[in-house]
Amino acid sequence: MKNLSLRTRVLTGSAALVAVGAGAFGAVAAASPGDSAPQAAPAAAAAKGEVKNKDTFASDHLTIDAATKAAQAALDAAEAANQRVTVAVVDRNGNTIVTLRGDGAGPQSYESAEKKAFTAVSWNAPTSVLVGRLAQTPNLKDIPGTLFLGGGAPVQLKGAPIAGIGVAGAPSGDLDEQFAQAGVAALGK
Repeated sequence: MKNLSLRTRVLTGSAALVAVGAGAFGAVAAASPGDSAPQAAPAAAAAKGEVKNKDTFASDHLTIDAATKAAQAALDAAEAANQRVTVAVVDRNGNTIVTLRGDGAGPQSYESAEKKAFTAVSWNAPTSVLVGRLAQTPNLKDIPGTLFLGGGAPVQLKGAPIAGIGVAGAPSGDLDEQFAQAGVAALGK
């Protein structure tokens, strides 16, 4: 085989590549979607990043329309009381879905509203209730992203938190929380 010409070696190599390519094409074609070919082996599925159903769970989340409806209801309640606030709605994981900053709301209200919403959904309780827990556990306030002031309300489905609404900017946390509760109430309509 040492005496093969360059031309013979190129032709032999090309033929080998064609054979490998045809084999790969055949394997891909045999596994195309919609065919009744058997499913890939579990090891192949794992290599593609697929997991078993028993390794997952489903959770409920507000739609963007529902989050916007709740935020607007909270903002409307604040405006009816002549208060300038910001309203934030976060999902179960604490990610912001929507934030509405009312006309004339203070610059601190944006971040405060998000933190109140995050705190409410994290503990599945109004933030005014959580303020009382600080007396027993003062280091709760050190948890990043939280704000233990009245103005946050959880949104629940079957008792489980699925979102949080936070309001900030009114002269008291009680008012902020009243507006947040108006947002929660709008979802039940």
